[in-house]
Amino acid sequence: MTRTRILPLALVSLVSLALAAPSAARAAEVATPACTDFFQEVNGDWLAHHPVPASESGWGRMNELSAHNREVLRDLLTTAAARTDAPPESVQGKVGAFYASCLDEAAIEARGLEAIRPELDRIAAVSDLPSLQTAAARLQNLNINVLFNPTPSVDVRDSSRTILDVRQGGLGLPDRDYYLKDDEATKKIRAEYLAHVSRTLELAGAAPDEAARGAAAVVALETRLATASMTRAQRRDNAATEHKMTLAELAALTPRFSWDRWVGDAALDRAVVATVNVQAPDFLKAMDRELAATALADWKTYLRWHLLDSTAEELPARFAAERFHFTQGVLQGTQEQRPRWDRCVQSTDRRLGMALGQLYAEKNFPPESRQRARAMVDQLLAALRDDLATLPWMDESTRAAARRKLDAIVPKIGYPDHWIDYTGLVVERGAYAANVLRADARENRRRMAKIGKPVDRTEWSMTPSTVNAYYNPSLNEIVFPAGILQPPFFDAKADDATNFGGAGAVMGHELSHGFDDEGAQFDGEGNLKNWWSPTDQASFKKKAECVEHQFDGYTVQDQHINGRLVNGEAIADLGGLKLAYRALQHSLQGKPGPVIDGFTAEQRFFRSFAQIFGSQQRPEAERLRVATNTHPANRYRVNGSVSNLPEFAQAFGCKPGDPMIRPEAERCSVW
Repeated sequence: MTRTRILPLALVSLVSLALAAPSAARAAEVATPACTDFFQEVNGDWLAHHPVPASESGWGRMNELSAHNREVLRDLLTTAAARTDAPPESVQGKVGAFYASCLDEAAIEARGLEAIRPELDRIAAVSDLPSLQTAAARLQNLNINVLFNPTPSVDVRDSSRTILDVRQGGLGLPDRDYYLKDDEATKKIRAEYLAHVSRTLELAGAAPDEAARGAAAVVALETRLATASMTRAQRRDNAATEHKMTLAELAALTPRFSWDRWVGDAALDRAVVATVNVQAPDFLKAMDRELAATALADWKTYLRWHLLDSTAEELPARFAAERFHFTQGVLQGTQEQRPRWDRCVQSTDRRLGMALGQLYAEKNFPPESRQRARAMVDQLLAALRDDLATLPWMDESTRAAARRKLDAIVPKIGYPDHWIDYTGLVVERGAYAANVLRADARENRRRMAKIGKPVDRTEWSMTPSTVNAYYNPSLNEIVFPAGILQPPFFDAKADDATNFGGAGAVMGHELSHGFDDEGAQFDGEGNLKNWWSPTDQASFKKKAECVEHQFDGYTVQDQHINGRLVNGEAIADLGGLKLAYRALQHSLQGKPGPVIDGFTAEQRFFRSFAQIFGSQQRPEAERLRVATNTHPANRYRVNGSVSNLPEFAQAFGCKPGDPMIRPEAERCSVW
């Protein structure tokens, strides 16, 4: 549940809770479990009976549903793969052949590095700066992260057009801070990364001494690039990442890097990139300095490393195993790889997701589920409309602009109305790595072809089977794939309290993203525009800062959560929960809901909300999450949100001073 710049869904951190200390008057009393630690009260038994599998870095209700969906996709792909007579251009033919090629481990071993040999040879032949730049551009055309990240993006000032966004990139570790922090855990990860790069280079044929020298050069170069990179929290500020430039201005910023050459290597029309946005000018300047300061041999090793790292999953097992050891084992504590079929399902979904999604949607998301989900979204929209009408801190000019934005929000449910066309993509059985490279290159061409053209507002950024949802501020849309519209989030046969606490809170969360600290900077058309009166803007900022400071106070394994980094998601959690609760009350029409399994409708609502976040993670994964994820740890997504709501206290009879109840003066409320 996030905004685009799509990020993974949050998992949970099993850490001690510190919300509000009990008052002296309450010290001798014992709060009920719900009023002490609501997350644990709802999820504790489930978590105790569902330990993290060896193949996972964490496990929870969302993981369980994702695993179920992969089983469904496996059945679809197994059937498709068995149809060797399916036309090559058909959906069945393409996904079946791709999946079969991924499962053919004998062919993968026999082919070795054959698929990437042309790129390895091209890197080996680099002899000067122009040929280095061309080799790097070719890797970018394969969606391989080197130098910087060129991305087609909606113009933040004109949401009708797509422009080229030049972003920082080129790092092998998950975040800049992994190169710069000096705590023991981070230094250990850096040492493991150095060894991982060296071992990978050895696997590709380098002598041990050569591999060790090359790895040291790669890590040193990436460290210098990391030093010039913006933090994740800084990149959440849209004004700080907007720097429109002409190609001439970009050339002046990076005099050693030929943008004319790059435009040609990227097969772009110079006219459509007459103006680009540079998210991090200081990063590009540092990259440009390194083109002169870093030895050509070290740059070649850097490109070779990133090519091997990006394609390791498609190469012989020794490469995939080495990558797993670092990215899943060291960074996330995972003990063993997922089975081959599971990884092949994910790869097919990643490369042919909208083809596979057609098969998934036909089988798993009937029209009545889509209709019920859309009806819930409409109820959430109505709840937010009512809220905007009564907010006491908002003046009429801001209120009118907020209503216009709300009325312009586009809901997308289940699956897209228009599917991506994969016509012309060659998929061959027995040629897995080549299939992946062709698919990635084709997808890059498809995306880059958007530059200079009107924005396609029908496109989705997630496949139908994905257990997630998102809000896109540039398109002012909320998107709920069919994959998440299943129990425990949504059940067309369940009562309103259960559905509003689960799927309703997710829907409200995405709606609230349109009005969180970042989304509120965009108007109803998706343009970066200030539609706030000065007084209301100051009030909103103060309310958002309340949430930021609340989450600053939470810790995960001795690491403080970065309230600024998670502020948007925490605001959306709180706002979404409040909207879903209002929608439930409206559906009850002032009457008490039925008591089911001993719980009132309001209790079932809050329990359903807590249940969808039930999850636990390995310690390594928790640390990675705190450093890189814009979502707070799930325990705090639950407890931090409900502790602000008097409706929760009323539903469970919590009293002032109970750990789950924040003092009234400290409660946060944005929407």
